Amino acid sequence: VVTSDVLREARILILHMGRDFSFDDCGRAFTCLPVEEPGAPAEALVCNLDSLLDTMTHRLCVGSPPGVWVCSTDMLLTVPSAPGIDWDGFQGVRVIAVPGSQAYARNHGVYLANEQGLVHDIIYKGTEAKIQQCAGRDGTVPLVCGVVFFSSDAAEQLLATHVIPPLDACTYMGLDSGAPPIQLSLFFDIVLCMAGGMTEEEFLKGGGDASVRSARSVLWTALHAFPLSMACIPDASYDYMTTSASDHIRSLTLLPGSASHLRFCKTAHSHVDQPCLLEDGSSVTNCLLEGAVRLAAGSIIQHCHLQGPLEIGPGCLLSGLSPDSSPALQGCPLRDVVLQGHHVQLRDLPCRVFTLTGRLDDWQSPAEEATYLNVPWAEFFHRTGIREGDLWDAETPRRSRCLLSARLFPVLHAREALGLEDVLWLLAPAAVAGEQLARWRAAWRMSWQELLPCLDKAAELGARRALFFLQGQRKVRRVLLGRQDSSLLPLARSAVHEGYHEAVLGTLDDVASTAGDAGVAARALACIAEVLGCMARGEGGLRSGPAANREWALAFGCLESGDIASGVRELAAERQKWMSGPALLVRAARHYEGAEQILIRQAVMSSCQFVTVGQAELPPLGHWVQVSCPARLDLSGGWSDTPPITYEHGGAVVDVAVLVDGCRPIGARVRRIGEPELRLVSLGGTRQGEVAVELVCRELEHLQDYCQPHAPGALLKAAFICTQVVQFPSQKPLRAQLMESFGGGFEVHTWSKLPHGSGLGTSSILAGAVMASLYRAAGKAASTESLIHAVLHLEQRLTTGSGGWQDQVGGLVPGIKIGRSKAELPLRVEVEKIPVPDGFIQTLNDHLLLVYTGKTRLARNLLQDVVRNWYARLPSAVQNADALVSNAEECAQALRQGNLPLVGKCLDRYWQQKKCMAPGCEPLAVGCMMDALRPYVYGQCLAGAGGGGFLYVLTKAPQQKEALHQILAKTEGLGNFSIHSIEVDMGGFSVEVVGCDPK
Repeated sequence: VVTSDVLREARILILHMGRDFSFDDCGRAFTCLPVEEPGAPAEALVCNLDSLLDTMTHRLCVGSPPGVWVCSTDMLLTVPSAPGIDWDGFQGVRVIAVPGSQAYARNHGVYLANEQGLVHDIIYKGTEAKIQQCAGRDGTVPLVCGVVFFSSDAAEQLLATHVIPPLDACTYMGLDSGAPPIQLSLFFDIVLCMAGGMTEEEFLKGGGDASVRSARSVLWTALHAFPLSMACIPDASYDYMTTSASDHIRSLTLLPGSASHLRFCKTAHSHVDQPCLLEDGSSVTNCLLEGAVRLAAGSIIQHCHLQGPLEIGPGCLLSGLSPDSSPALQGCPLRDVVLQGHHVQLRDLPCRVFTLTGRLDDWQSPAEEATYLNVPWAEFFHRTGIREGDLWDAETPRRSRCLLSARLFPVLHAREALGLEDVLWLLAPAAVAGEQLARWRAAWRMSWQELLPCLDKAAELGARRALFFLQGQRKVRRVLLGRQDSSLLPLARSAVHEGYHEAVLGTLDDVASTAGDAGVAARALACIAEVLGCMARGEGGLRSGPAANREWALAFGCLESGDIASGVRELAAERQKWMSGPALLVRAARHYEGAEQILIRQAVMSSCQFVTVGQAELPPLGHWVQVSCPARLDLSGGWSDTPPITYEHGGAVVDVAVLVDGCRPIGARVRRIGEPELRLVSLGGTRQGEVAVELVCRELEHLQDYCQPHAPGALLKAAFICTQVVQFPSQKPLRAQLMESFGGGFEVHTWSKLPHGSGLGTSSILAGAVMASLYRAAGKAASTESLIHAVLHLEQRLTTGSGGWQDQVGGLVPGIKIGRSKAELPLRVEVEKIPVPDGFIQTLNDHLLLVYTGKTRLARNLLQDVVRNWYARLPSAVQNADALVSNAEECAQALRQGNLPLVGKCLDRYWQQKKCMAPGCEPLAVGCMMDALRPYVYGQCLAGAGGGGFLYVLTKAPQQKEALHQILAKTEGLGNFSIHSIEVDMGGFSVEVVGCDPK
C-alpha cells in the first residue's frame, strides 16, 4: 500500500497511456519510431514509450529527489543528455517545459513564470497578447510538455485526497462505491491550483458544474500551499501527436534534433529487396518489401509485408497490410492517403478491416465544410455515386455528420470475402466506381468511431511481432551471405525471449547448408551455438568445453569429408535431442562450436595451395640436417592473424625474429637411418641432452593419433604426414613406404630452450623447423613462403584450434617485418620486410628486454572466447580488429622512421587491444610488474596471447637489465621472475647438413 512511509524514499514514474490514435491501433505510446539501436542487448522495435522511458530514466529524472514523476505518452519528446535541472533546495511541485515558437503555442498550453521560475499561470490556446507575456528574451515560450514532478510531500497530500468526496469518484474505488464519475485534468485542475497567480475564487469559478467545483475546493485546500516551479530545458523539443496525418508523417520522416538520443533511419527493422527505390525522406519500419516497391519522399510504410511492383507516391501512410493486399495495390497509384489494415474483434468473430482517408482530411469537421480523400464531400459523392444516407442515419444532426461517424468501411459481406479492393475503389474514377458501388452498399459497414472500441490490440501486437521475426530471418540471411559485420546476437536473444527460436534456427540451418562456402557456413553454425546458449539463459555451465561426444560423430564425419549440407542436416537432427534443459543446451552449443571449428580448419587448409616443394639432393645416410630458429616477438596486430578473423576481416602483424640470451632457442635435426622406422625424440628445454619423450613408429597405426595435439609426438607425426614423406592413410605399410622412397627410416630430434606457454611462438616455429629439416633430409626444398603456409596447414591438421600465422612469420623470416592477410579465401600470407634506419637494430637491442613473469598461461579457452565474440560480431570485437590492423601499420611506420617512443606507444596500445580481445589475460602479478616498470619504459606488452609467459619492455634508457632487476626485486608479490637480453636476429633460420655427429 502506498503510505507516507513508502513515499518518503520512493522514486515512481507514472506513464499516462492517453486516448485512441487514428494512425496506430495500439495508441500513441506504442507508435513505432523509425529507429534501430545497434548497441541494445536485445533487438526490438522502438516505440514512443521506449523513447520516453529512456528520456525520463537517463535524462530528465537524473538527480531528482524521491517523489512521483508523471509523464504523458502523447508526444515525441527529445531532451539533451544533460538537461541541467537544478534540484538544490527544491520543494513542492515542478513542471518541465520545452521552448517553442509563439505560433505553435496558439494551439497549446504555455507557462507564465517569473525570473525565479515560479509558475504564475497556465495559458491554454491563449491570445497573441497573453502568449507574448510568457516569452523569454529569445522570443520562445515555455510549452507545457506533459511532464510533472511531485515531491514526496506533495505526492502524499495529493494521495490523501482520493478518499475525500467528491474526489473519491475519480478512481475505480469511487465508481464501485456507486459515486458518479468526475473527470479531472492533471494540468488544469491539479497543477493549476498551485500556480502563484491563481486566487481561490478564480480557481473555483473555472470548475464548471457543482461537483467539479467542490472537487477543486478540496484540491485547493490540499495543494495550494506548495510552490509550483518550472524547469525549461534548452535545446529540448516537443511534438504533440495530433490527429493530423500531415503532422504525423512529418514527425516520422524529419530527423530528430542533435539533442536526441534517437537516430531516425530510412529503414528500421525491415528487409527491402531494392533499397535504391526508397527516396530520401521516406521511412520504412518493421516491413518486408519484396520485389520493386517504389516509395516517394514524405511517405511512410509500417508493419507491412508487400510484394512489388508497387508505386507509392508522396504524402502516404500505409500500415498493417499483408502480402494478399499487394495485387489490389499493384494497379493503384497512391498519393496523399492513409491506408491501414486493422485487426477487429466483433464479439467472437475476428476479422480484418481496411480504412482509407486523405492526408488533409479532418475527422471532426462537419461534412459541409470538410473533405474526404482530400476533396470536398460533394465532389466525392458525385464521383462515386455514394449518397449521404449511405453514411449517416437520417436522424444524425448535420453538425455531427463528419468523417469520424461516416459508415464508410466494409466489415462483412453476406456472400463474398472482403479485401483491400473494397476501400481502394473509393479512389477510382467514376467509370470504374459503378460496379463496385452495389457490392459496397451490400456490405455491412462501420465508421471509425464504431470500429475504435472493437480494435483487437493483442492481435495487432501479435502480427507486428510475427512480421518482426519474419524480417529478422531475412536479416540473418542478408548479414551472413553478404558477410556483413552486423551482430546477430541481439536478434538471437529476442527470438529466444519471444519464442521464435525455432524459426531462426531453421533459417541458420538453411544458410549453413546452402551457402557453398565453408567460411559462411562456419559463422552460421556459430550463430546456432549462440541461440542455444541464449536458450540456456545463463545456466548449464560454461560455454567453452569439450565437444567430442559420440552422438555427434556422424554429423562431424560428414563435415570432415566436405559434405557440409549433410553435416548440417545431421547436426540439426541430433540437436532436437538436446533441447530439454540448460545443461543439454550448453553441451549442444559446444558441439556446434566444435562443428564450426571443422569448417574453419577446412577454410584455412585452402592455404596449402601456396606450398610448392622442389627437388634437392638427398643427404647421405646418417648425416644430420639441422635447423635452428629464433623466437618471435609480436609488436602489434596479433589476434588479427587468427582464423576466422584473418580471412573474414583481414590481418596485419608486426613481428621481430629474436635471439634470447644470445642464442636461437628453437631447433630440430633429422637424419636418415637404415631401419625402416621413425624415431621421434623431443629433447627437454634448458639442459641439452635431457631426453623428454622418445617414440618409435614402425606401423602406420602408430601415426593414427597425429591429430590429437596432446598425444605424444603428435607434432612430429603430423609433420611426416603434411610433408608427404609418409602417405597416410594408405594401403601400403609404413616400412614398405620408407624402404621404397628412402631406403630406410628417419630419426628426428627437436628442442626448445623456452618454457612452456612462453608467448614467443615456440610451437609454430618448432613446426617450421621440423618441416624445414624433414623436407631437406628427404631430398626436397621448400621456400620460406611455402613453409609459412605448410605450418598453417599442419596446425589445422593437428587441430590445436590455434592456427594463426604470426608465429611462423616471426620465427622463419629474419629481422623485422609485417605479415598481412586479405579478407578472403584461400588464405594467403604476404610478408614485407620493414627497412629501418642505419644503427636502429643496435638501438633496439640496447632497449629491448624480456622479463619472464614466472606465470604460465592457464587459459585454454581464451581462443574459443575470442572466436565466439568475433562470430557474434560484438561491436567491441569488430572495432578492436580494425584497431589491431591499423596499429600494426602505424607500428611498421614508426619502425621505418626509427622512432622508439612511437614504437613504445604502439606496444602499449597493443596491450590494451589484447586485453580487450581476451579479458583476463593480465594476471594480477603481471599488472603489478607493469606498474612498477611503467616510469622506465616507452612501452611494454605480454608476448603472444598473454596470461603469463614473457613480458617484453622497450626501455627509455639503454642497457637497463641490472636496473630493472633491482626495481622488480623491490616490488611486492611478483614471485620468481627473471630478465633476459634479446637481440634482433637478422640472419633468420638456417638449414645445414652437419655430418654424422652434431655438436
